[in-house]
Amino acid sequence: MLVPIPDGVCQFVPTNLISAIANYNDLCGENPLWDIKTQRLYWTDMTGRRFYAYDWKSGKSEILEEDFEVCGAAFNEPASGDAPGWVVVNSHGIWLWDGLERLSLLTAEVDGERCQMDDCIADPQGRLFAGSWFYDPADDNYPLGHLIRVDADGSTRIVDDGIHLANGLGFSPDLKTLYFADSAARVIRAYDYNVDSGGIRNRRDFVRVPPDSGLPDGLTVDAEGYVWCAHWFGVRVVRYDPDGNIERTILFPAKQVSSIAFGGPEFTDIFVTSAGLSDSPPLAPMGYDPGAGYIGGSLFHTNLDIPGRPEYRARISIPRPLAG
Repeated sequence: MLVPIPDGVCQFVPTNLISAIANYNDLCGENPLWDIKTQRLYWTDMTGRRFYAYDWKSGKSEILEEDFEVCGAAFNEPASGDAPGWVVVNSHGIWLWDGLERLSLLTAEVDGERCQMDDCIADPQGRLFAGSWFYDPADDNYPLGHLIRVDADGSTRIVDDGIHLANGLGFSPDLKTLYFADSAARVIRAYDYNVDSGGIRNRRDFVRVPPDSGLPDGLTVDAEGYVWCAHWFGVRVVRYDPDGNIERTILFPAKQVSSIAFGGPEFTDIFVTSAGLSDSPPLAPMGYDPGAGYIGGSLFHTNLDIPGRPEYRARISIPRPLAG
């Protein structure tokens, strides 16, 4: 039911409309990604080093890979004709993976900067955008990270910097805006985006999240152009209108919700990951008690009859040496 609260925002109270459809006690569940071709949802436990799939038809989930760190992933269909699979980002770099045994490092650094990566997203031209981060609560002088672009030919470049803790990315339906969450800065930023060139400009604050609402983490953009963001520490997913105003808040039964994706046969199903390992306590709201209540670790599902959009697929190939 929709319950109006005093400031006019609608708060959705999902008492019996949210279910946990998989529970592997993920330490840091992240990066849910729906495959429209196979009707499967993929997600990762980046800290527990496990990669999963949930099959819509059977309602069953399985561990696909263990002992491999996946912090972010996008489907990859190389224009070169190489085997399809994934582009994967992790704390050691950017990789191409066939989903089986073949794993190739694309790069461990860009412009001399180390690729300690988190989330990523593909664009309609087959490029990949990903963020690096070096946030350290024990060191006020930790280096800042970057927003990195990987082109379809495998070339890489830094397109923005000054990032504290890189997280979710999403494109507006008209492809004129790229959204990017910096969790430690408590901000979702927006850029003007040129889909033809892959260029970004005019960085600005789209939303500044108050401390008592948690940290902006993984995000996606629905078919109506609204931005959905999981709020770590916030026990919620928030839907923002294109002007950055809160349209609704969806409360979840986990303190550390981490990311969100649309999927299902009609693309109105919503999947939300969560994390069972307490992380970044210096950034927690005042009075936050990780020992009180359920932190997380489950994969959640709900359906609000709001349409989402499929994510794009990368088309990245490993650069070939020039013929001599």
